[in-house]
Amino acid sequence: MIDTPQIVQADAQLTAVIRFTIPRDEMKTVIAPAITEVMEAVAAQKVGPAGPVFEHHFQMAADRFDFEVGVPVSAPFAPVGRVTPSHLPAATVARTIYYGAYDGLSDGWAWFGRWIANARYTAAPDLWECYLVGPESSHNAIYWRTELNRPLMNPV
Repeated sequence: MIDTPQIVQADAQLTAVIRFTIPRDEMKTVIAPAITEVMEAVAAQKVGPAGPVFEHHFQMAADRFDFEVGVPVSAPFAPVGRVTPSHLPAATVARTIYYGAYDGLSDGWAWFGRWIANARYTAAPDLWECYLVGPESSHNAIYWRTELNRPLMNPV
């Protein structure tokens, strides 16, 4: 299930992240360790997490992803190991909530992309998803919620 999308203004948000440019099939092996590493780093500096874990994708080719895994922080973050400061940009975005297991996210994004095109918006090349409720909160995937954000190049 997916909520009716809305057009909203997203504020810029300081973040702590690990960036990857990897083959698509490696994603599942790098995400969990990266989340752990980011959470430990922001906790040690007492700046977060100040929001949910997210993935910010810069480019998604058929076989390769260029993306960051991170969390918002409440103050500037000093780099430690692979964890570096970054930000989610201020932007006008199409936003919706996807409900369900992560293996259905690609279908959710496809539907969302069609909605954006049918509404006559032009999506920017990047996107991000915030994991609002996931397996850490419930073993039943019907309760999982992922916020989908797609910046728009021609907002009204």
